[in-house]
Amino acid sequence: MTLTHFINEAKLFLGIERNNTSHKEKWISALGGIFGILAVYWGTRWSFPNSYIDSVGVFAMVTSMGASAVLLFAVPQGALSQPWAVVGGHLISAFIGVSCQQLFAEQTWTPALAVGLAIGAMHYLRCIHPPGGATALAAVIGGSQIHALGYHYLFMPILINVIFILIMAIGFNALFGWRRYPAHLTRRLRESKIVKPAERQFDLTQEDFAAAMQQLNSYVDITAESLTELLELAKQHAEKNITHPEEIIPGHFYSNGKLGKLWSVRQVLDGSEDEIPEKDRVIYKVLAGDGAYQTDICLRKEFRQWARFEVQPAENGRWVKVADEL
Repeated sequence: MTLTHFINEAKLFLGIERNNTSHKEKWISALGGIFGILAVYWGTRWSFPNSYIDSVGVFAMVTSMGASAVLLFAVPQGALSQPWAVVGGHLISAFIGVSCQQLFAEQTWTPALAVGLAIGAMHYLRCIHPPGGATALAAVIGGSQIHALGYHYLFMPILINVIFILIMAIGFNALFGWRRYPAHLTRRLRESKIVKPAERQFDLTQEDFAAAMQQLNSYVDITAESLTELLELAKQHAEKNITHPEEIIPGHFYSNGKLGKLWSVRQVLDGSEDEIPEKDRVIYKVLAGDGAYQTDICLRKEFRQWARFEVQPAENGRWVKVADEL
């Protein structure tokens, strides 16, 4: 096993996926997180005088807002980031956390029960929001000051925090047309731009999906609507190139255009250039996908039949059709 193959297997085992978002998008997400947390802190301070916050002995915001900021500003189109997920996830989890603390105070298993019930409730109420688990946990292990609030914990700080981070998420993401929030606004804006699907004649390829994800320019924690949109973009992309490459050239890269585990990219290392087709062979190496890092030899006509189109390496480990680079 080569070092490159070991690293590739380690990435797959750890679940390290390729990130198709641009550097600009990543910095926008970071900036959004800064403004989101500032909005929560100053909004809560504005809503309640310092004397009130000091009298109840509670911080202006809960730490789970940091996790919500990651979703709202890094994955604004994700299913876990939508308004009902944020509002319902936090408030329902807070209610469960407070209830567990009041019913089973001082029990070692109370924190676990609160988080587990919160997860179940978010599932059934269709508002799964991972930071909600932290909100439920804080209601149990937050200390005497949080316990003294009782169900008022749902209103201050949870509801107030949620309102201000949502306001900032809507306002900040509205500055960028491709990441409007909630996700429904983005979908409506794109409806007029997407060409109506023609009669489908060709299979989708791995490169088509990669190109569609690059066009979305957003970290994909995908909703059903966004998945449909992604599929439509990929289908349109598939219709741009349907023929096998005319020439198989040493040093060039080729893809079989399949999806999932069947997809692979090969580089032609050398060829015999024999005029007799039955003797004209090429040596190739598999660079990505099925059979990665293997080297083999086959007839040139067999390789051409396998190859769907020529590709080029792009940033973030992607492969794109040569025609798309022109």
